[in-house]
Amino acid sequence: MKSQWNEADAAATVDRYAQTGIAADLALRVYTTQLLGRDPKLVLHGGGNTSVKTKMTDLIGDATEVLCVKGSGWDMATIEPAGMPAVRLDALRRLRARDAMADDEMVRVQRASLLDPMAPNPSVETLLHAFVPHVYVDHTHSAAVLGLIDQPDGPARARDVYGARMGIVPYILPGFGLAKKSAEVFDADPKVIGLILEKHGIFTFGADAREAYERMIEMVTLAEEALRTNRKAVFVTATMPQQIASVAEIAPIVRGACALADTRNEGAWSRLILDFRSDDAILNFVNGRDLPDYSQRGVITPDHTIRTKNWPLVVPPPQGGKETDFATATRQAVSAFVAQYRDYFARNNARVGGSRIMLEPTPRVVLVPGLGLFGLGGNAKAASIAADLAEAAIATITDAEAIGRFESIPEADMFDCEYWPLEQAKLGAAKPLPLAGQVAVITGGAGAIGAATARAFAKAGAEVALLDRDLTAAQAQAKTIGGAALAIECDVTDARSVQAAFARVVNRFGGVDILVSNAGAAWQGKIGEVDEAILRESFELNFFAHQKAAQAAVAIMLKQGTGGCLLFNVSKQAVNPGANFGPYGLPKAATLFLVRQYALDYGADGIRANAVNADRIRSGLLTGDFIKDRAKARGVSEKDYMSGNLLGREVTAEDVAQAFLAQALALKTTADITTVDGGNIAAALR
Repeated sequence: MKSQWNEADAAATVDRYAQTGIAADLALRVYTTQLLGRDPKLVLHGGGNTSVKTKMTDLIGDATEVLCVKGSGWDMATIEPAGMPAVRLDALRRLRARDAMADDEMVRVQRASLLDPMAPNPSVETLLHAFVPHVYVDHTHSAAVLGLIDQPDGPARARDVYGARMGIVPYILPGFGLAKKSAEVFDADPKVIGLILEKHGIFTFGADAREAYERMIEMVTLAEEALRTNRKAVFVTATMPQQIASVAEIAPIVRGACALADTRNEGAWSRLILDFRSDDAILNFVNGRDLPDYSQRGVITPDHTIRTKNWPLVVPPPQGGKETDFATATRQAVSAFVAQYRDYFARNNARVGGSRIMLEPTPRVVLVPGLGLFGLGGNAKAASIAADLAEAAIATITDAEAIGRFESIPEADMFDCEYWPLEQAKLGAAKPLPLAGQVAVITGGAGAIGAATARAFAKAGAEVALLDRDLTAAQAQAKTIGGAALAIECDVTDARSVQAAFARVVNRFGGVDILVSNAGAAWQGKIGEVDEAILRESFELNFFAHQKAAQAAVAIMLKQGTGGCLLFNVSKQAVNPGANFGPYGLPKAATLFLVRQYALDYGADGIRANAVNADRIRSGLLTGDFIKDRAKARGVSEKDYMSGNLLGREVTAEDVAQAFLAQALALKTTADITTVDGGNIAAALR
């Protein structure tokens, strides 16, 4: 490790925060916290915390000694002073005299001791920071330190590396007990510059921010050097099939196998998003002959369990051309995983008095020999976090095996951490959005209706992919949506382009649940006089492109085995043709019947097919000039032309998007054509 401390940057940080009334000691605490948080070898997704002891003025105006400690939920890499809530230090220190303290009481006392009652909850390890007398305290889950200490003889190895410079604390679940034990270890030798917490991580102390930070870098470097000494080769490679199937071929199978049917709502599924990772280190790990042993021993640090569970799912290597065999084996592996998890929960829940409620029993990490790994989560961010932690675990376990034998904490401790309310609180208790865990593909995603639909679906919790010929415009729309919204260049009239686009969606998210086949264009001309080439061009985009997209989506949905939803943009021209619009209306009429055919052929597979019949929407089809010309031809204002319907209201792209969203949520509706036109009896279906 190399120190990233920069004197000029530190001074600039102090000056910048001074302008908002932040003292130099807290400013430097924020500066070094960010340095630690930006290094994934030290901190991943909430796995660490820092503090500084200082004086502040409380709301009454009295000078008070406080502990400014990382707030729960704040990211160390981007933390600001607001993420370091100030807690009255005297109140915290007095707690050490207690013999025991329940977690909920600890949280209440910490909140009651906040200088600002609106501040975030202090870290679950606040008391450990308070009980150590040093001004600055840093804590990370260094991968190198974990590789060194996640061993049967971890404490002895730590002593060999650090001698008397670091205290060694036996494993205890974070909270009051760990804080008190750590303080006892420190008191036994106050000259130590930090603590090694068995199976957990490392603390370093300092009189100033730089000293605490650079001691962390030094101690981690010593662990790295120890890991490079007397290493043995890992792992012995298992026999692999000659040809390995691609991610696009097997991801929907894995995703479908890990989905859970909702027993309370027929047709609904609890789906997960996938995040794929692969490199030489991952392949070395997943291709190991003894993968079923070393991958199942538990987490590298207890904090990971809430996002990855205590062990990953291992599936067989996917042989190319034998997807059916892989699907069967994967579903069997998931069933075994779920049964194992249920047994684990039942054993340990009985041990703690039956007070816990079981979390979803499906895996959050899947190891695929020959290919790589998948992180799984309720959304793209959660899947990415699981994949990040899985990569970190692979690096640490590989290091541990290279110098000894990786060992995690016992099962009972894993359960206590996984179902520890203070850890669960990190995940939040927000009600899941209606399309959470689903993947929606929108063609014509850069247009008015496509972009509005993508926004509506993303707001409802779906991960969205915007397909369009204009990649720049699609990227701009994806940027406004934010999150993991994906823009893909795609010509929906080209079968290869469509297949490539859907493969990219699967590679990114693991599958497809919803297709909004929206791309289209309006060709005009009297049907008896129009050139055949124009008619064929219109059919390519306004009919065959819908078929190409639907076929690609259905192939993925069938692999998943969790149903799905095909949604089509069908114009009113399909049922109420206008003069000179035959080249547009004819393929749209064919698409209307395409909807019904998909509903008929795939209803038994749980795949629904519906359409929206919209009219007069400001978009690429209905441009400003077109609206102006049509209004002039009818002798009305543009406003009256656009609201020329029974309700007298202009229909917008957002209205169409809401209709698509309603159809996506209607689990027991298929072959439906929803009219969104403000009222036009001539276009009403019967």
